[in-house]
Amino acid sequence: MRVLVCLKQILDPDVPARDFEIDPAAKAAKRGGANLVTNIFCENAIETALQFREAAGDVKVTALCYGESSAEDCLRKAMAMTVDEACLVEREGNTNPDAAAVGQVLAAAISRLEQDGGPFDAVLVGRESGDWGTGQTGGVLAEELGRPALGFVESLSPGNGGITLRRQTDVGIEVAEAEPPFVVTITNNEDNVPRIPKTRDVMMSYRKPLQKVSLADLGLDGDEIRNGFSSFEVEEIFVPTDEVDCELAEGDTLDERVDQLARKIHEVVASIG
Repeated sequence: MRVLVCLKQILDPDVPARDFEIDPAAKAAKRGGANLVTNIFCENAIETALQFREAAGDVKVTALCYGESSAEDCLRKAMAMTVDEACLVEREGNTNPDAAAVGQVLAAAISRLEQDGGPFDAVLVGRESGDWGTGQTGGVLAEELGRPALGFVESLSPGNGGITLRRQTDVGIEVAEAEPPFVVTITNNEDNVPRIPKTRDVMMSYRKPLQKVSLADLGLDGDEIRNGFSSFEVEEIFVPTDEVDCELAEGDTLDERVDQLARKIHEVVASIG
């Protein structure tokens, strides 16, 4: 059985506010001194896949990422968590493709990997990313692959001829039986907190082969994977500012200040009415 996990590299969401800046022209966050990290929901997906492998036995887990050369760090960390193999689809330049473009690239890469090693029974995607948070990539990918999809899944386990999925809903936990192949978006819970790699596994991860492919290798035209947004346009991105209009109640005595405050409240209420 084969399981694939899609990863995304993002700016560290825990970057201090003083170090976070917006590039108005690019309509995106500036790199600056912020670290690049693996999206947390993608790490939840890795942990979910590894736990499924431990429960099912004969399962190979593959990690896939579409990103710049720095995204190799995400894949090395995945291999340190004991993912079996990894593949990086190299993204040239400071491009910022949307979910539609990313889904197209990931689908092409998955098809290429399946030609080489056989079909994936399950494709796992983090429910959303910590930067844009649109939560669209999983659905787009399923559509591109022509496979059924289920969202907000928190665990996979061997089932009766299929795979049992537990997913979060507004009214509780839903248990479903799915026949491969399928796509699921993974959410977090207390049981799929990403494991901390052992020192030996971290060292071994840099000795493992990491496959790299280009858009051309996948038969994709880089010009069609547009630089920017292909399905929607961001009009403005900014850091909200808190404006506080404070007026002090003045007076020589407490009664005078209370009286002034009461009059101000009356004026505000009257203006609203």
